[in-house]
Amino acid sequence: MPAPRERHREPPPMPAEFVRAVEQLRSARFRPEVLTEEMPAPQRIAPYASALSADVTSDGVDIGTGRIVVLHDPAGNDAWEGTFRCVAYARADIDPELVTDPLLAEVGWTWLTEALEAHGATYAAPSGTVTTVASESFGGMATEPGTAQIEIRASWTPVGELTPHVEAWGELLCTAAGLPPVPEGVVTMPSRRGQRGTD
Repeated sequence: MPAPRERHREPPPMPAEFVRAVEQLRSARFRPEVLTEEMPAPQRIAPYASALSADVTSDGVDIGTGRIVVLHDPAGNDAWEGTFRCVAYARADIDPELVTDPLLAEVGWTWLTEALEAHGATYAAPSGTVTTVASESFGGMATEPGTAQIEIRASWTPVGELTPHVEAWGELLCTAAGLPPVPEGVVTMPSRRGQRGTD
């Protein structure tokens, strides 16, 4: 006898509040130097997740990269103090001489908190790390110049609409990459997803 066919089970519909959050994620605006695209989000941390990745370019050169993941657990999470969580990452090249500055890590963290404040993004339960790495070349690579990077990993619980939080992450990327602030009154551009690697 043929084996009975298993019924195809449709995945449960996404909660309306998560659908709205994804729409707000996609509506974020960034500087023209920030090229973003949607990426697969981790599926084991929370029941629902969505993510963006980004490259920061200047004169055709990549000077920074990052990603932001929005997690949602309708049942709530005690550690989050809410049902949503933003998990962000930013990495950029810096002047190797800056690595020895004992205040650099603290400054890197304030880049995030100040960006959130500037965008009116209210948040709770912030957590994260700031890491600086310096590399020197030796032997056959001794002529290569030294390099240094700063990496910022952070998570926080967004309060209210998600768009300001995503735009604050975009500002963090630009600050870490050393781009000057956008002059007051200049309008940022819509996210340019899917344009990485195009002419």
